[in-house]
Amino acid sequence: MYLKKYNLKNKIALVTGAGKGLGRACAIALAEAGANLLIVSRTKKDLIQVSKIIKKFKVKCKSYVCDITNYNQIKSIVNQQKRIDILVNNAGNNIPEHFTKVKTKNMEYLVKINTIAAFNVAQLCALKMIRLKNRKKIGASIINMSSQMGHVGGPIRSVYNMNKWGLEGLTKGMAVDLSKYNIRVNTVAPTFVVTPMTKKFLKNKKFRKETLNNIPLGRFAEMSEIASTVVFLASDAASMIHGTSILVDGGWTAK
Repeated sequence: MYLKKYNLKNKIALVTGAGKGLGRACAIALAEAGANLLIVSRTKKDLIQVSKIIKKFKVKCKSYVCDITNYNQIKSIVNQQKRIDILVNNAGNNIPEHFTKVKTKNMEYLVKINTIAAFNVAQLCALKMIRLKNRKKIGASIINMSSQMGHVGGPIRSVYNMNKWGLEGLTKGMAVDLSKYNIRVNTVAPTFVVTPMTKKFLKNKKFRKETLNNIPLGRFAEMSEIASTVVFLASDAASMIHGTSILVDGGWTAK
């Protein structure tokens, strides 16, 4: 038998930015695979809606209203948990601006949420994972949500490029340090996905056309395609995948 299972039964997964978009899709997909969920978002209404969907899969779900840039808030949430087996470090944002016109306040905000907060969440969860006595035997998985922009440059994306290239580097460094605990660390790097965050950019017809011309498969990614990749990396089916990035970009970076 060579087919390893995608079954996440009895695993506990924490997903940040779980109220909308990719975070929501990943949380629901993990629940569908059998994981119990800890979902984090700034918006209570969104968490209630996602929690209702997750519970249909007969798994447990705890939700927390939290701004992940608030270190003490996220630390308190992580420290409350008995254990965490999977982290989907997803929360983030983008403010597209030409490099010469990037506002300092926007740059500092994006670094704070996309880089510093991502680092803090990962470190807090890794420390929680390590404390489990049989961690080396059962393993764990940290999935940092990156982007194709963590592999190539893009117009009006210089700060986002900086954030996501940094996240790719962080992932490799984490992977080396956490190997001895059998905690795997990888990124998922999507192309443009139609989410509440990207919808406003994709309304621009010129931008939409230029973007599609850069994707050899000729379409945007579906949220389910990203979520399925996350579930794969969280599962034992990916038990030898470590310190790398899975591009879900329709061929954008192949050119």
